[in-house]
Amino acid sequence: MPLMACRQGAVEPYTLIEGPEAWYADQYKGRSDWINHLSEQHIAELDAAVSGVQAKGIIKIQAVTKADFLLPTLGPYLEAIRDEVVRGRGFALIRGVPVDRYSSREIAIAYWGMGLYWGKASSNNKKGHLIGHIKDIGHDPTNPVTRLYATKAAQPFHNDSADIVGLLCLTNARSGGLSSWSSSISVHNEILKKAPHLVPVLAGPNWYFDRKGEVPPGKKPFFRIPVFNYYKGYLSVNYSDNYFLLSQRHAEVPRLTPEQYDAMKLFNELASSDELRLDYMLQPGEIQLLNNHTQLHARSEFVDYDDVDKRRHLLRLWISPPNERPLPEEYEDIYGGPLEIGNRGGIKVEGTQECIVLEAE
Repeated sequence: MPLMACRQGAVEPYTLIEGPEAWYADQYKGRSDWINHLSEQHIAELDAAVSGVQAKGIIKIQAVTKADFLLPTLGPYLEAIRDEVVRGRGFALIRGVPVDRYSSREIAIAYWGMGLYWGKASSNNKKGHLIGHIKDIGHDPTNPVTRLYATKAAQPFHNDSADIVGLLCLTNARSGGLSSWSSSISVHNEILKKAPHLVPVLAGPNWYFDRKGEVPPGKKPFFRIPVFNYYKGYLSVNYSDNYFLLSQRHAEVPRLTPEQYDAMKLFNELASSDELRLDYMLQPGEIQLLNNHTQLHARSEFVDYDDVDKRRHLLRLWISPPNERPLPEEYEDIYGGPLEIGNRGGIKVEGTQECIVLEAE
């Protein structure tokens, strides 16, 4: 019997999902229509908006609002790209942010201002960083509380703790640091075809996520969230095998079952396969936007330059757009509280004060 098919907004559990977000690599290899180029007019507007913020003397970048950062043609262009990420294929690339002639503060103002046209930004870590710094600052990747973005180690396929993740490349490593991404919806579909008995396992409740030491008041150092979340006509995927595996260090967490290990093995094989995976080396001035509900991303290990100023450095925004999907209550822990569309996501612990810093720390 052929598998039943449906689309996001009308998803029935355990059915194939059709639509632009359920893509395969061969659909995009050799194509460039997912790359969005900033025009001279766009860049002129960005320059003017950054200069305007500087002229107003706004000290805290996070205090900058849309009213302070008017982008007459670039703003609608950014919103249209966001809508493609939210409702379309789930990924996009923006090329041409002039990071080579901006100061560190000007880059942060420009990126923050662009993000205002995508939605509300949320904290990337327990320090409250609204713009995260993806940079090797010498943390030990084997330490259970280390988040891998602060190391040069490879990051396996995963999604982040927000609706949308944006990554702006400032500088590349001497070698390595390749970005890869794939459709988590296509992974779901392939598991349904190849090992349908594992889909209920991945949709089951007994998946525990480690907080890596970023624990809100009154919470445990882990929480429960399924991989496949069917809710109100949508499938939202939450996956990061290293967080599931790390939760096993807590005696209170049930042991992963053989079926769960089988499910993770197949999930990883599919996400990283040539059939589902796209690879791209981000260049300075390029922004990668991904929908965390329908896309997975990964990064290869890298070797940095000795010169600190030349080392690989990306800036990250976690965004809650105003036109996203509803999410089940299981997301309250990973999203740091209530799940109001347009105002959710991020990491919040006791003492967290939202801020924007200009260097990794």
